[in-house]
Amino acid sequence: MSKSKKITTSTGCPVNHYEDTQTAGERGPALLQDFFLQEKLAQFNRERIPERIVHAKGTGAYGKFTVTHDISKYSRANLFSEIGKETKLFVRFSTVGGEKGSADTERDPRGFAVKFYTEEGNWDIVGNNTPVFFIKDAKKFPDFIHTQKRNPKTNCKDATAVWDYWSLNPESLHQVLILMSDRGTPDGYRHMNGYGSHAFSMVNKDNERFYVKFHYKTKQGNKTFTDAQATELKGTDPDYSQRDLVNAIENEDFPKWALKIQIMTLAEAKSVHFNPFDLTKTWPHSDFPLMDVGEMELNEIPENYFQDVEQAAFSPSNLVDGIGFSPDKMLQGRIFAYPDAQRYRIGTNYNALPVNKCPYDTNNYHRDGAMRFDGNGGSSQNHFPNSFDGNYIDDKHKSPSYKLDSNEVGYFDRNLNDDDHYSQPKGLFEEVMTDEQQQNTISNIIGAMSGIEGEKKDEIINRQLCHWFRVSPKLGVGIAKGLNVNIDEYLKL
Repeated sequence: MSKSKKITTSTGCPVNHYEDTQTAGERGPALLQDFFLQEKLAQFNRERIPERIVHAKGTGAYGKFTVTHDISKYSRANLFSEIGKETKLFVRFSTVGGEKGSADTERDPRGFAVKFYTEEGNWDIVGNNTPVFFIKDAKKFPDFIHTQKRNPKTNCKDATAVWDYWSLNPESLHQVLILMSDRGTPDGYRHMNGYGSHAFSMVNKDNERFYVKFHYKTKQGNKTFTDAQATELKGTDPDYSQRDLVNAIENEDFPKWALKIQIMTLAEAKSVHFNPFDLTKTWPHSDFPLMDVGEMELNEIPENYFQDVEQAAFSPSNLVDGIGFSPDKMLQGRIFAYPDAQRYRIGTNYNALPVNKCPYDTNNYHRDGAMRFDGNGGSSQNHFPNSFDGNYIDDKHKSPSYKLDSNEVGYFDRNLNDDDHYSQPKGLFEEVMTDEQQQNTISNIIGAMSGIEGEKKDEIINRQLCHWFRVSPKLGVGIAKGLNVNIDEYLKL
């Protein structure tokens, strides 16, 4: 049991009346001079920081990453330097579209963000539990998210807006099909896979560059809920996923994932029959097999949720030597959007907070800003170069130069020579899903599309049905029947 301590104000002054306000007389009005009343109420009014626009509700845990296989052929990153090497990490899981108080079992992708505290800086993989996404250009992201939020007039979720947007953007089909399957309602966070989703790059000690995709394969086994099970849990236990993770770790049933990678050479990236940097596409495992890297284990729940989980800040711009970017347009947009969101949400010095702070040496000339509590550089110089501190740039970590595919600047159609939105969803539905999974997916789509209403209802339904038929006649027929649509015209197509 911890030792008792006297209660004080935030400046250390002892508090002698915690529950009683100073008043003029026993029943009189409160006095302005009761400064602890002011401090307590003012602090309370400011307890909440703005919630994330997306991924607002989540849970997190600390753990470790252990290298199990040698990938030095592909990356010189220090955390992969030897088999058995351990690196501390923090993981935050989340739903995407809902607010902070939404239910954990909503039909939604799940965020899967990992922060590795390496000796050469913090490295973040900020992904989802799906290997693809709805769109392929960051400029489309605000509009897409607006459709997933609330109607500006009714302040209710708006199925019409959702399906209107998806039907006008067939690039979304692959992710929508995954979302509408039972994978859209995973059984908590422990029983789902995670993905970096984007293509990244790796650089080895010989300055050779490769493209890479990251996969986390759950060692607890994949488990999902049916739509009925997920809907029931929304009412009976809206914090199901949070509770499940906390209970498992506190019972020392530490969840684990195997980290695997896919590798693509620069030559293969130029010759492959699809755009490997298109976030709506996967890399076929038959051509780019999974390679084992290591194991991730979660073994510690933060002592204070707000301090670590709510204030955790991830960004794909947080890289270490040996890991790099790719030309993925969505990734390029996130490099700016994520740290900008954290500076707005938490403050410019958010990387000095314990959960975000690199535990090893950091050295730069960033100064000042709100809530600077780490010494602010003390009396050291705040400019570079200078004649005093001897700091230097370490050229051995310099990323090798590389050539771009084009020197032409313009606004290129994101689907130019890359408008096959149907082959991969077709393979997923017809070759990967079992008959039961197919029927559940059809049922889930029917339920979701039944919410379309208004004067554009038929137009939106017909447009989306065209996409479903192009994916698979079985899928299209099943959905059309469920929506009571005459399918004769679609069968002709």
